[in-house]
Amino acid sequence: MKRPTLLTCFIKETRWVPTRREDALRILSEEMDGADPEGLLAYVLEATKTGKTVTVGECRFRQELTGGEPSPSS
Repeated sequence: MKRPTLLTCFIKETRWVPTRREDALRILSEEMDGADPEGLLAYVLEATKTGKTVTVGECRFRQELTGGEPSPSS
């Protein structure tokens, strides 16, 4: 079964990096000083479920399905 993985990419970079929940909370806290990082993360996770990319400050977030059974072509 595939599960979504949160990816981040800072504006000046081109590579998307898998991001743990704790790291995402730290990034959101740094980017939006004074805002509720838990609430922002909940919004980001909900908004990126449908393939959208969300930008918060200098960081972009998206989700990608990973894991599961190997494809027949691999």
